[in-house]
Amino acid sequence: MLKGKNILIGITGSIAAYKTPILVRLLKKEGANVKVVMTKCATDFVTPLTLSTLSQQPVLIEPYDKVDGSWHSHVEWGRWADLFIVAPASANTLAKMANGIADNLLSTCYLAAKCPVFFAPAMDLDMFHHPTTAKNINTLLSYGNFLIEPQTGELASGLIGAGRMEEPEVILEVISDFFNKKKGLQNKNVLITAGPTFEAIDPVRFIGNHSSGKMGYALAEEAANRGAIVTLISGPVHIGINNPDIKVINITSAAEMKTQCDKAFDENDIIIMTAAVADYTPENPAPEKIKKKESMELKLKLTDDILASMGKKKKQGQFLVGFALETENEKSNALTKLNNKNLNMIVLNSLKDKGAGFGTDTNKVTMLFPDKSEIVTDTLPKLKIAGMILDAIVNRS
Repeated sequence: MLKGKNILIGITGSIAAYKTPILVRLLKKEGANVKVVMTKCATDFVTPLTLSTLSQQPVLIEPYDKVDGSWHSHVEWGRWADLFIVAPASANTLAKMANGIADNLLSTCYLAAKCPVFFAPAMDLDMFHHPTTAKNINTLLSYGNFLIEPQTGELASGLIGAGRMEEPEVILEVISDFFNKKKGLQNKNVLITAGPTFEAIDPVRFIGNHSSGKMGYALAEEAANRGAIVTLISGPVHIGINNPDIKVINITSAAEMKTQCDKAFDENDIIIMTAAVADYTPENPAPEKIKKKESMELKLKLTDDILASMGKKKKQGQFLVGFALETENEKSNALTKLNNKNLNMIVLNSLKDKGAGFGTDTNKVTMLFPDKSEIVTDTLPKLKIAGMILDAIVNRS
């Protein structure tokens, strides 16, 4: 599965670096091409000679050769990799990665990388549980990076707790699983909608909702990482895309979203409608700013039901997914929507679940299917939820 894959490994200053030569050896045995970039502190724990011998490649530490002055291109190495893994990732390097501090070759390679990035933290118990470390990890997850969680065990300090880097055999399995999952979406055309719509009352006011677009953007990133050809139709949001291969179409209103969805629908294999599209829009938006007065009557009309129209024209082989955000009779309402709109799957959110819904970095969902089966998740980062949703789609497509 890893034959011919280009794996870039970053090693930082942690006692857990003694495990990384084993990971290099395992990856080479699977047929991967391996290059290693180290921080200067990492060389105190494992030698470049060991790693270059195992990888059969030069090991880079400094941005340039101090003897002949030649430049070691972080851009070239970052773009060479099919996958970049930082193992071990110290608290210091996590902070640099999360905040864009590029003061060594490893961190500049990270910033230049266009591939999926995994990181395997290793540090002492108190450092791992410090709020800044948790914040940095969450920031990296929000960028679309992948966490290989540290294990609980005896640490170098003598303490027992979380902070022990995952074993090389397990890291190999995680990397292999990642490339296996890509098979299910490789070269599939995936259409995703995200965010709110804004319905104009006048040139400066609108009707909208609290959707941040985070779930839809997480799905777009994860689908692209798995090899899909992704089109993202997005309402007004304050987040960006990390994967440059995702085609983003920005819209404002429900009518604009319907126009773009109609254009893109036929050519896509999988359609995931996460956007919180307004159900109503002002009947007669004012051409000029409405002046303040004692009271105002606003007449609304229904917007077109984009999801229902897609369900009606869905072709054999297309997989259509809707989202339902409910506050009461959640499952019953979601199942009605699933059946009435001819969906292959509906993802139910409840605003009653802590850490779920609009604006959060986490989510908790229930995936419902026409055969009455369901999948219920725990409260997890939205990127993790996105992976579980895509797994369910691939398994039922």
